[in-house]
Amino acid sequence: MHASTNNPPVNRTRLRAGIAFAVALALVPAGWIATRDKADAASAPERPVTSRPVLEGGIPVSAATPITTYQPLTVPVKGRPVDLQLKISAPTAGKALPVILLSHGHGSSNYLASMYGYAPLADFYAAHGFAVIQPTHLDAKFLGLRDEKDPEGSLHWRERVDDMTYILDHLNRIENSVPELRGRLDRNRIAVVGHSMGGTTATMLLGQGVTDPVDGPLNLTDRRIKAGVAMAPAGNGNDLIPPAKAASPAMRTITFDTMKKPALIIAGDQDVNPAFSTRTDWRFDAYTQSPGPKSLLTMYGAQHSLGGVAGYDAKETTDENPQRVAVVRAMSWAYLWSQLYPGDQSWPRAVSALNKTADALGRVESK
Repeated sequence: MHASTNNPPVNRTRLRAGIAFAVALALVPAGWIATRDKADAASAPERPVTSRPVLEGGIPVSAATPITTYQPLTVPVKGRPVDLQLKISAPTAGKALPVILLSHGHGSSNYLASMYGYAPLADFYAAHGFAVIQPTHLDAKFLGLRDEKDPEGSLHWRERVDDMTYILDHLNRIENSVPELRGRLDRNRIAVVGHSMGGTTATMLLGQGVTDPVDGPLNLTDRRIKAGVAMAPAGNGNDLIPPAKAASPAMRTITFDTMKKPALIIAGDQDVNPAFSTRTDWRFDAYTQSPGPKSLLTMYGAQHSLGGVAGYDAKETTDENPQRVAVVRAMSWAYLWSQLYPGDQSWPRAVSALNKTADALGRVESK
């Protein structure tokens, strides 16, 4: 089965929060499909420059810079039912850019749960120094590949991890397929970010335990990923309610005692869904049940959408709150920047700023 041809527009230029987003589609070698608009990648120091801090949701971050987005970069993958499509967002200037692999959730919308979604995160990370790569996983609703009769076929959980691994295995080819990105990625500074099912994709790559019904226990840790941010990931599989366990035999085996890589877990204290678990702190397990080093950002009053990280003004967001989104993306940016650049003070400063806020939207704890 092939993807729907009724895709939303992908080539547009827009101005948001004072940032010019130049949208370009890249020309690629034969066998890799893309189109191109114009964009310039100016030279810059080897390490991305974080300029004088500004405030985002009361959290100090680097000043935003213009970004360029390339989409769709279509990558044929042997054995995959449809080609892997990627969206890549990056600053228009700078070299040695750290990389974020951003994994979308398994939502009910046609396009938010794909590379077309999560603009509030992707735009922000790119404007503040990261190259962001967003794949469309096989569970994207518009692909029509969610097999509800197959306990594992709806989530495509293992194929999600395969997508991320494939991107890293072929990062040179992906980078060289985008002329304005060529020679600008830092392969030694790679992080993963995901929300909801994407958060679980992230925790798998960071060392979470899971057992495949056919292949048995798996270690899906990727040594190339240095750190990650998991937003509202699934909790311990033992605490799923019986129907949820039956719906996904693999998800009921999730454990966190082997998740050793550095990670920030972000969860809302109102993110409770009895269709998965009756425990009110189930989404916190990736922090509470894993070894350090880990940090937990608890967002007060936040539900599963964390204020709207999946899209601007998305109808499915149940707790729309731009200020909450601002805190989530600023804190996650600061965490990853400090993890990828040892000695950087972005994370300590962010935590300090959050703690000093009179009406703080969340709190941080670490181990």
